[in-house]
Amino acid sequence: MRQVAVELNQPTTAFLHDRRLRWFTPTSELPLCGHATLAAAHVLYETGSVGTTEPVVFETTAGPLRARSEDGLVWVGFTPVALREETVPGPVLEALDLDDAVWFGCNDHEYVVMLDTADQVEAVRPDLARIRRLPVSRILVTAAGGDDVDFTSRVFAPVRGLDEDQVTGSAHAVLGPFWAERLGRRRFDALQASSRRGRLRVIVGDGHIDVGGHAVTLARGEWAI
Repeated sequence: MRQVAVELNQPTTAFLHDRRLRWFTPTSELPLCGHATLAAAHVLYETGSVGTTEPVVFETTAGPLRARSEDGLVWVGFTPVALREETVPGPVLEALDLDDAVWFGCNDHEYVVMLDTADQVEAVRPDLARIRRLPVSRILVTAAGGDDVDFTSRVFAPVRGLDEDQVTGSAHAVLGPFWAERLGRRRFDALQASSRRGRLRVIVGDGHIDVGGHAVTLARGEWAI
């Protein structure tokens, strides 16, 4: 499966058999990938393998993942991910070429850096070699506001073969609760300001996060393996 992902050379390739779902970058297998899960659900709905009113539950290494189709979007359900506030480490600022941050938090897998404005998020120019040396798998940079949205983010995960991820559903399981606490809301329009600029909707529930987005089928074909 990784060899196929290498050949396709996309940020993430999803492999689906029955309801078993796995995700690979060109360099490694991912423990969780939201946008590839959304794409897998989109294919099932579009091909009629699943009725448009039926939810889909995928079996994954991260546990069951539930997807549904509603209001023209595919929604994927996540478990909220907590952060602990800490003083921003110097190597993180150096890796992002920043002088300071408004807020910094982390868990065992990621760092979250909050900046003053969405423009500052878009202006970040990361040093990927420095990020690779940090003891986490990814860095999320975020700020309130943006291009007609409630918050903006970018996600850097070079250690997993994703220098900058295009759209990251699982990151919003972290950012949804984070911004719900700060903005006093539970529903958000979000922008991931990668070069492809992905827009998402986020609903923060009690013990779950729903992330919704659009999917488009670009091609159909067969692989000879």
